[in-house]
Amino acid sequence: MVRWRTVVTAVILLSLWPLLALAQETEAYRAFPLVGSRVAVWVIAQLHLMFAAFVLAVPIFAVIVEYMGMRLKNPKFDRLAREFTKLLFAAFSTTAILGAILLFTLIGLYPKFFTYLSSIFFPTMWLYAVLFFGETFSLYLYWHTWDRLQDRKRLHLTLGLMVNFFGTVLMVIANSWLTFMTSPAGVDVTGKLINLWAAINNPTWMAINIHRFIANISFGGAICGAYAAYKFLGAKSDEERAHYDWMGYIGNFIAISALIFLPFAGYLLGRELYDFNQQMGIMAMGGFLSWLWIIQAILIGILFLGSNYYLWLGMERIKGGERYRRYIKYLMILLAGGFLVWATPHSLVASLEEARKIGTAYHPLLGVLGVMSAKNTAVNIMILTTFVSFLLYRRANKEAVVSWEKLGKVAQAGLLAISGGIVIYLGIYGYFVEAIVRIGFSVYQVISVLTAMVLVGGIDLLLYRGARITGAFQWGKIAVRSQYTLVLLAITFTWLMGLMGYFRSAIRQHWHVYGIIRDTSPDAFSPTLGYAANVVSVTTVIFLGFLLFIFWLGGLGDKKPARPRETGKGKG
Repeated sequence: MVRWRTVVTAVILLSLWPLLALAQETEAYRAFPLVGSRVAVWVIAQLHLMFAAFVLAVPIFAVIVEYMGMRLKNPKFDRLAREFTKLLFAAFSTTAILGAILLFTLIGLYPKFFTYLSSIFFPTMWLYAVLFFGETFSLYLYWHTWDRLQDRKRLHLTLGLMVNFFGTVLMVIANSWLTFMTSPAGVDVTGKLINLWAAINNPTWMAINIHRFIANISFGGAICGAYAAYKFLGAKSDEERAHYDWMGYIGNFIAISALIFLPFAGYLLGRELYDFNQQMGIMAMGGFLSWLWIIQAILIGILFLGSNYYLWLGMERIKGGERYRRYIKYLMILLAGGFLVWATPHSLVASLEEARKIGTAYHPLLGVLGVMSAKNTAVNIMILTTFVSFLLYRRANKEAVVSWEKLGKVAQAGLLAISGGIVIYLGIYGYFVEAIVRIGFSVYQVISVLTAMVLVGGIDLLLYRGARITGAFQWGKIAVRSQYTLVLLAITFTWLMGLMGYFRSAIRQHWHVYGIIRDTSPDAFSPTLGYAANVVSVTTVIFLGFLLFIFWLGGLGDKKPARPRETGKGKG
């Protein structure tokens, strides 16, 4: 199952990175046939990042689930952790191969730019190669010692923590190269390096680290959920369906838990962009990229609606969950309302005649919903609604037995109402203050929502400690459409990740390194949203094709070998 030759070859190529950069010719650009240089780098880089996100996130799940299995002494969790880890190997090899291809593509097509980038980050590139060796070896040790260290779980978990340490540091190092292109620091006006640490710790580096770490976990959870759905739909026994139904639930739980915090990390990134360069921040939110956020809103709306729908369907497998069905319609109204506000554009795509009839570029009624005050309010309400859906799912088969049950539930409802009131009040008040003040309101909205979630969640843990169980979970007894929902979530996450990659590159416009190295190639323009959507869609299809092959490959070892056919004596 382990392709040593493939991975070792990729690692050797990666370790030669600086030597290859020094061997470049002085030609500034070279053309890639048919699709052009930028599209070639775009597709390869995006595929590499998608697989890297999966490879970073899955070991985190595996170690947490394995630890739960050790504490609960439940082999079911250990089996799930092992199955998560099994998905890694083909994806890990693919990530390394795509990384090597990306390296050669950058060297060959953008030699001068890559020479400059390697001159700034030369020491970190060697460190990256060394850490890649560490991640590779610790991953193989983690997998191959699973049975041998069954009685020494702490040592085995330490190996898993090493995998996560190396993977996270690799991501942080690569993020410094990416963010330096957007918000350069540590160099003089000519681009000459003054301070390496300042170049690494540039204005958007930490924001991207936080945003990408959370996004990778959410993305990885969605992909694991899609794998579980794939296996569920092909299962031949009730036992298999029960296992993969449970695995799909865990994957979706991870994805939705991280998704709740993802918009907050996005606010932080937007604020850092605005602080670094106000023109860049305004262009990102209100310039030619403004309609990108409408598409993003639709995609994130699908994620919230799909995740909640999966939770609501999941109540069908829980005896006692039917008593909460009457609340679903109210949750649906809140989600749909928030989704409609979030997806409302500020300006209209209208003909000249239509614009003259309206008298303005903005709709007289809907225009007020197209600004960030409304959208920040809507997304925070959607997050609170999703949290309530999870609470209902969690208590579906439980009845509290504590004496303060009514008081606890009233306190929970009050905290949620107060948080929602703060969010709505700040959203309305944002229309009457300056933009710089309005941006700060999003921080207070986030704080109120997070505080409510922590307090309400803590009360819920105490409220249902030792609760009476009204019915068991019937894993596998769930509508088949729930599995297609998991697949939809994975596809949406993939498309959204590609779209945000386009955003981070497009805000630089005609710069390789913003304000320092100008892009003078034939591709020195920001692609239109339609063009970018086509490239992202093709990349998504390619990634999903690879992923389907990996799912199929991972299932080959599960099939029992066919029994040899008995041969009888010939007639006559």
